[in-house]
Amino acid sequence: MYAVAVDLSEGGGGAPYKKIAEELRAEILQGALQPGTQLPTQGALLRRFNVTRSTIQRALDELREEGYIDTQQGRGSFVKERARDQSLPGPAGVRLAGHLEIAFQAPHVSIDVFSLTSETLNSALQRPLQMVRSGELQPQSVAVRMLLPALDARLAVPRLIADGEDERPMRRLRRLVNKAFTARRVDGLRPRITAITGALLDGLADRGEVDLLASFAFPLPITVICELVGVPQLDRAIFRGWVNDQISHPDVESRRAATAAISGYIAELIADKRRDPGEDLISGLIRTADEDGDRLSFDELRGTAWLLLVAGHETTVNLISNGVHALLTHPNQLAALRADMSLLGNAVEEILRYDGPLEIPTFRFTTEPTDIGGVVVPGGGQVVVISLADAGRDPAKFPEPDRFDIRRSAHGHLGFGHGIHFCLGAGLARMEARVAIGSLLRRCPDLALDVHPAAIDWRRAMPVRGPRSLPVRWA
Repeated sequence: MYAVAVDLSEGGGGAPYKKIAEELRAEILQGALQPGTQLPTQGALLRRFNVTRSTIQRALDELREEGYIDTQQGRGSFVKERARDQSLPGPAGVRLAGHLEIAFQAPHVSIDVFSLTSETLNSALQRPLQMVRSGELQPQSVAVRMLLPALDARLAVPRLIADGEDERPMRRLRRLVNKAFTARRVDGLRPRITAITGALLDGLADRGEVDLLASFAFPLPITVICELVGVPQLDRAIFRGWVNDQISHPDVESRRAATAAISGYIAELIADKRRDPGEDLISGLIRTADEDGDRLSFDELRGTAWLLLVAGHETTVNLISNGVHALLTHPNQLAALRADMSLLGNAVEEILRYDGPLEIPTFRFTTEPTDIGGVVVPGGGQVVVISLADAGRDPAKFPEPDRFDIRRSAHGHLGFGHGIHFCLGAGLARMEARVAIGSLLRRCPDLALDVHPAAIDWRRAMPVRGPRSLPVRWA
């Protein structure tokens, strides 16, 4: 396992070389730079990108380490013969040993990577997260400002707290939410999920080739979660844009604006449900009371709605997309599933283990020196990032962990977290993935990727893991 302590301090280098490496990598994968051809000279690259020579060298070093190029003394850099056959970087657990891609812009990033056992990682995830306001976090570094610039100061931000601190507030929140978000409510959604899935596939039947993410993997979860929560249909398209910007827009101000828009919308939605309650989940949460009359406060309602609407659809989009991608790039496993659809449930668990929709859980912030697996992480707001994706690649837990096998027992994966922070919507996400993938394979018996797997562009934002698009075709 890996956990990552990330310290962001003022000054220092930067990440322009990452952007240069990414642009050159894309040209190689898309065929603009053919295998065996020479890359532009450093002088040409200096003029093209308007950066320093050392920045160009760092970009070339990264491409060389990844196996895309080779440098010959006195002759320059050349595209390697098999560079286009390479897949783009895989899940976080595969990448961490070499480098961690930081999707946010920071003036300087210092990363310490240290190993954890499965048991230690489970223990770290079980620790209660104290819900605090972002304004109360005053780390010695600028980590919070750089990592979470888009978070509204009024929304709850998690931090890692020491063992033994009171976890009752978290248990109270889960208890109240569980009263409205019941297994019975989730089970009751199956007919509607099946109907939405069928309608989406009906619309794709005559097209032959589509971006499966935009045409299927996104519309299904966003429709389901919006109906569950009570978001009007006319608002869903603009809501999608806000969520995409909040999670992965490269511009800090755009992320901040999207966060404010979502926060304001949720506040209005709660007010509407108070005035005119229905059978949706937000109305149910407003009505929910504990035996002693305890109810969710406005901030708790807004935080819960935020979690359901943003995390509740974004993760399922990527679960479906990653699952279809894994199956289409492993034809023997796809054939096995088509031959025996009773394996579908286990296949979804293997997808969660092998290439789940979340690379990391919420950020943890140490309030005091904290021992994790024998490594003491300093206090003072140090950010700790735990790699959920890498947990699924632990050879001590899963033999041959890099092999995708829908028949293996994937029990014990951490795709939905662990302990007190285990995902409340795990049952809904599993149901949607089973219905979506199963229906897609039945309706499209010759489904295939419409691009080389190495040309698929993966999102570069933590914590989510998924493709930006998934071009597919069928007869």
